[in-house]
Order: sequence, then structure tokens, then C-alpha cells
Amino acid sequence: MIHRHLLTIDLGTSGPKVAVVAEDGRVVGSARGSIRTTHGPGGAAEQDAEEVWRVTVEAAREALAVAAADAPPRSIVAVVGSAQYSSIVPVAADGTPVGPMVTWMDQRGSPKRLRRLDGYPRSADRPDALLRSVRVHGLAPIESGMSLNHMRWIRFGAPAMYERAASLLEPVDYLTARLTGRCTANPCSSLMQMLADNRDPSDHSSATEWHPDLVAASQIDPAKLPEAVPVGSVVGPLRPEVADALGLPAATSVLSGINDTQAGAVAAGAWRGDHAGLAIGTTAVIVTHVDRKKINPLRTLFTMPSPIGDTHLVAAENGVAGAAVDHFLDRLVYADDAFGGPGSADGRYRAFDEAIDAAPPGAGGVLFLPWLAGSLAPKADGRMRGGFIGIGLETTRHDLARAVAEGVALNLRRLQGPVETFVGRTISRYSFYGGGSGSRAWARVLADVLDRPVRRVADGGFANSLGTAMFGFDRLGIVAAADLADRLPIADVAEPRPSERARYDELAGAFDDAFRRTRPLMHRLRRR
Repeated sequence: MIHRHLLTIDLGTSGPKVAVVAEDGRVVGSARGSIRTTHGPGGAAEQDAEEVWRVTVEAAREALAVAAADAPPRSIVAVVGSAQYSSIVPVAADGTPVGPMVTWMDQRGSPKRLRRLDGYPRSADRPDALLRSVRVHGLAPIESGMSLNHMRWIRFGAPAMYERAASLLEPVDYLTARLTGRCTANPCSSLMQMLADNRDPSDHSSATEWHPDLVAASQIDPAKLPEAVPVGSVVGPLRPEVADALGLPAATSVLSGINDTQAGAVAAGAWRGDHAGLAIGTTAVIVTHVDRKKINPLRTLFTMPSPIGDTHLVAAENGVAGAAVDHFLDRLVYADDAFGGPGSADGRYRAFDEAIDAAPPGAGGVLFLPWLAGSLAPKADGRMRGGFIGIGLETTRHDLARAVAEGVALNLRRLQGPVETFVGRTISRYSFYGGGSGSRAWARVLADVLDRPVRRVADGGFANSLGTAMFGFDRLGIVAAADLADRLPIADVAEPRPSERARYDELAGAFDDAFRRTRPLMHRLRRR
């Protein structure tokens, strides 16, 4: 029997992960690619959009070649994507880029900087417009990293690029446009463009237009907005040249995709039940569901439409997580300088696990503050920074490794209480996925610090690919996402140990104090 398969593309900040997934949930072929981010003046953070496409095609060809024995081309029923969001690609009518991808890290679209640009209307973002955006969509363009503000920066800060653009697309919609030649978006993929009416979650599967008041307030020419399509709808077949490049039938369908937080939530089954998904990749995110659109600006908590079911997802992101481990390993342990050289990709993380286990809970009195790129929920502050506190002459690198793992976990603990208050229930357990879920020792630390069972998803580094496939199979009517989520393989479960509760209660208090007391100092150090 030949199973039906989906080709899934999960485009992260560091590059794409491509997987061929069978209708029974097995990943039968996969590949990764790497993308560079270029940082420049004024807080610029860009990626070469043509390089993004080239690397994605290369990874897709590799994944299909690996899967060829199990998944011949005729078994690939569709292509579906997910991606990092709050980034914008300006494209021509056929989906090819006319400028770089402006990533979520780009700071040029801050409201203060936008107001300094020639032609930017003084009447933009009046209080009544912001309140309408929150009421209808759920968010308002008040931060630099939001897609709508990237779009505004392109219009007023790079007018020649804006004129060349036929449409402004989120990364997943850019991939869909390159695959099909059609510039589209849906309420899930376009969340940070803030154009959709998100008040009724049951409408997302049929939405075919943007909200006129939000479009009028966007400061963007409506002709440059992508065509609104339903979530998970068939946008079109592959372009002939793309089908040839991938070795797939030209009739292969391409679905309108979702963002990576939504994909992970689908894999973790976080759109239902009393548990939550816990993703540790570049950043850390707690994701669960609530029955209506909500926002808590004081805690930087908000909801987004769920691509599965008639619910909203709570996406609570509190900043750097896996990137802190990479920073520790790259800069302190395997630094390519006079003191040493890089370790192997696999060996360095095995060593990280061993180091965590070699150090005692509490890391010998060392506390790691993980705000290396600012803090997000539950208290957003772009000027906040981190580091180690409590290093003594007796401190070892094992202590530092455990402190990094504990610091990320303690930051999540700061977020856990506000999330539970926000959704009105206690989180019963976590489904742990993302690159960080490859660490069994880190899962044990998380269970102890959060005082909740932590279920480590098998092959959690490809959880977004699995979630994207579950979403695709569900939309195509091949198999329900709930059925696949119920069968998701779990590597192991870490139970919280009562013997460590008092120690981590004490450390949680110290961690909160460290944020409060070091924050004014970090602001002083970052004055320009």
C-alpha cells in the first residue's frame, strides 16, 4: 500500500526544515538548510529573500530524495508551509522578491522612527484607531517587530522598493507565492499584518477579505495587500518550473499555510485539552488555547486564531532560550579562538546534557539571566540584557551549563502563572518540542522548575513539520489532526521531583529580584 504524503516546509529564522510526512504521521524524509541574517544601521535585520528560496528548494529536493523509496512523486498530494512570522518580503506580481526579507528582529519600524520619516502621516495610529485594531484584530501596531510596521517602513523609509512591490508578504505566504505564482494570505498566516477580523474563530476557514477599517488605518495601498484566502485552502498547483525542479507532478496542490507557533500548537494538540505546548528553539514559547480573543498588554499576552478548531491560541513568548545555549557553547565552551575550537554538532549537545547532570540543582549558586536580546512576556523590555550572577572561584563550566538551562526554565516559570491566569485554568502538563527538546536533561530541569510533567516529543526538532502536516491532512480531509495528535510519539516523560521544589521556589524568587534590580543598570549601560 502506498501512503499519501505531504511535502512540508517549515521556514525558521535560521533556515528551512523540509519534511515528507506520511498520512500516518511518520516523517519518511527530511532535510535542513541555513540562512544568514544581515544586521545593519538603524537596527536593520534582513535576509536575502532569493537565498531563502534557493536554500528551501535545495532542502526540498534533498528531503524528497531521502524519502523516494517510501514516497514516490505520485504519492505527494500537496505542499504546505509554516514559517517564522512578523517578517515581510516585498515581491513582484509573480512572487519573486524586489527587496530583502525584513525580519522580526528589524527595529526600523518602531513607531518613534516611523514618525520621523518623510510623508508619514501625523494622524496615523490615533488612540481610536489603535483601540479598533485591538477590538477587531486583537493587536495594534505599537512595536517595531510587527509586520505592519515593517510594511510602513518599506513605504516611507524605502519608497523605491515600495513602488517596485506588487505585494507585501509574510514568509510562509512568500513561499506559497514562489510555489504557485499567486500572492495570497489568510488570517493565520498574516497575523502580524493586522488586517483580519479575528473576533469569531469559526470564520477563519472561510475568510476571503480583509477588514476595511483595518486596511484604511494600515497606511498601505490596498492594491499592495495579498489576496485574502481561507486558511488551508488550495492556492493553486505548483508552477511548472518548480514542479520540474522538485521532480513532482505539475498538478500537485499547494495549500495556504500557517505560522510556526500555530504549527507547533497543532503538533502538541494545544488547541484542546488542559495541557500546553512548550517550544524551545531560538526563543521559548508556551502555547495553549482559550475560547475567545483576548489581550493583556501589561503581560505581553495575546491570542491568535487557531488553524484547527474554533478556538484562539495563546502564544506566550518570553525571549531567548535555545539561542542562549548556542551562545554559551559557541562563545564560552567551543569558542574558535586561542582557547579552543568548535565541537561537533551532535557532540556539543551531548556534552551539554552531561554537564547539566554533573552540576547540582541551583548550579552551585550561579544564576543565569537569559535576556540576551531583551525580555518579552511577561514584561517586555527591549533594553534588558542578561548574564551570569554569582560566579565564584569554585564555579565550573558544568555549573554555567546548568545555570543556562535553569535560567531559561525560571524565565518560563515567570510566564507560567500569568498564562494560567489569562486562560483561566492550571496547565496540567507540557508537550516539549523544538530544538531544545533534544535534551533529556533539560526536560528534567523544566519539570522540576515548572512543577509540571514534561512530555518530550520524539524527534521534537521536526514538531513544526509534523504540525504543518497534521494541519494539511486535516484540511484535505485525509485524516483528522486530532487523530494524528493522539498518536504523536513521546520519547519520555519527566516528572517534577518534590525533593527539588523548595530549592527552585527559592531560586524563582531570586530570579524575579534579579530582573527587577538589574533592569535599571541594564538601561544605564545601553544608553546611546
